[in-house]
Amino acid sequence: MVKATETVLEIDLGALEHNFRYLKGRLNPETRFLGVVKAFAYGSDSVTIAKKLETLGVDYLAVAYVKEGVVLRDAGIRTPILVLHPLPVSFDEMIERCLEPSLYSRKILLEFISAAQKQGQHKYPVHLKFNTGLNRLGFSIEDVTYLAEKLNGEKALKVVSILSHLAASEDLDEKAFTQTQIKSFENIASEVDKNLDTKPFRHLLNTSGIINYPESQYDMVRSGIGLYGFGNEAKIDAQLRPVAILKTVISQIHTIASGESIGYNRALITQSPKVTATLPIGHADGIGRQYGNEKAYVTIMGKKAPIIGNVCMDMIMVDITDINCHEGDEVIVFGEKHSADSFARGAKTISYELLTGISKRVKRKIIAE
Repeated sequence: MVKATETVLEIDLGALEHNFRYLKGRLNPETRFLGVVKAFAYGSDSVTIAKKLETLGVDYLAVAYVKEGVVLRDAGIRTPILVLHPLPVSFDEMIERCLEPSLYSRKILLEFISAAQKQGQHKYPVHLKFNTGLNRLGFSIEDVTYLAEKLNGEKALKVVSILSHLAASEDLDEKAFTQTQIKSFENIASEVDKNLDTKPFRHLLNTSGIINYPESQYDMVRSGIGLYGFGNEAKIDAQLRPVAILKTVISQIHTIASGESIGYNRALITQSPKVTATLPIGHADGIGRQYGNEKAYVTIMGKKAPIIGNVCMDMIMVDITDINCHEGDEVIVFGEKHSADSFARGAKTISYELLTGISKRVKRKIIAE
């Protein structure tokens, strides 16, 4: 790979393919695979990622909101797209772009039926979301009779799947809770089969569910973070490859005397002489203030350079006192050897937040191999 000459987020499609095949390899051959590409494909590039997944044979894609699905359709993506959190204001546009809603409440159900009827739809594909313990979105098992009353004989819609979402599948200390969720989902599925005049397929597992509860893969699984190189546990992370690699360069090097301050609010007063490097990346690029004051580090010449002082909007300063480097040298913010997960942990957050927070002003560079 060419060394960075500016702040750039490299998107490695070879790593994406590797992760996809690894996760698929843990499934039964007939199990369908949904790739989650919401939030700009976890901060990378949703169109590029979706196109690659389409060539790899993914069965479904998922986004959070309709506007994300519209971007994919406008880019020529033809794979079925599930909208996980649709809102009524976008129903007409959703139908125009053949996006499939996850319906999660009585209000949303009735409003989508009305929108589909007005547009003269016949058997428009919809998905029913059930709450099994995450307590975020979803119908309850007590709603199944109501759903049957509204949907049986309704020609505008066709229920193609039911789904739920696990709350703690990555945490084996919560295994009993997860197994309770799985049992609840099975009870819901049984009631749906008894009451609805269609038999929808089922999907429950997220990335950590694929790893820890493969016996409950049902008809399809949904993977987000795993596709981007993170399995929520070290032994799985070792089998995956990060898709996103954030790089920058050294803009300027300073020699700071003992007793001087560094950065805004004089957050660091040096106790001994230091050499610092200023980098062209800051909280406007997604590296928040929580990473300052040695909560995280970057890598220069293979060595750790802690972030010192407060993170600025467009810059950070790092300690290079013991690193032989020069202005213009490449800096790895996170990548394969220093992962986004380990970078995030230093500030007591998670890779999801770090990845999805990388600003759109950071240049994306696609690595095709």
